[in-house]
Amino acid sequence: MISAVEALQRLRKGNGRFVEGKNDLARSIGEARRAELTEAQTPFAVILACSDSRVPVELIFDQGFGELFVIRVAGNVATPSQIGSIEYGITALGARLVVVLGHSNCGAVDATLKELGQQQEHGSPNLRAIVDCIRPALEPLMGSDISLYDAVVANVRHSVAQLRHGSEILEKLTDNREIAIVGAEYSIESGKVEFLD
Repeated sequence: MISAVEALQRLRKGNGRFVEGKNDLARSIGEARRAELTEAQTPFAVILACSDSRVPVELIFDQGFGELFVIRVAGNVATPSQIGSIEYGITALGARLVVVLGHSNCGAVDATLKELGQQQEHGSPNLRAIVDCIRPALEPLMGSDISLYDAVVANVRHSVAQLRHGSEILEKLTDNREIAIVGAEYSIESGKVEFLD
């Protein structure tokens, strides 16, 4: 098990390789690596990311099989099932770092902005549930000239706060400095991840 600081360094270095086009995934996705993982997994980080197909988490961090425990949901929202999955990644699998990863041009955040500005409304109760999870992050910003980037960052910070304070398990581990929970934003345009904390 590696520390949260070491895990964050690995993610930063992996993203650097990705941005430079020097990925090395072949080392960690071959038959030998798959065989190593048949009995157990020991990911070094948990990533709560958006479902957007333009954000392939393992690729943008240059990580292979068994290295990341990834939870994907539109708008990278922290609902009970996502929080439970993160608790599992920490308590059962031993990861010490949780990253909430938003991204540029997020459709879920944009839809929430449009709904708050009353430019559109979602008829599907399932889509509305996602918008309703993002809404509290954006409502305080309404009335100002908010960019989509600012809204994405606000949504990431909101999910980070939910994880730090919406789970007794995660809150205790964070308070005791046994784990770290940080936010990040991935630029679809550049491929670079900016860590917010």
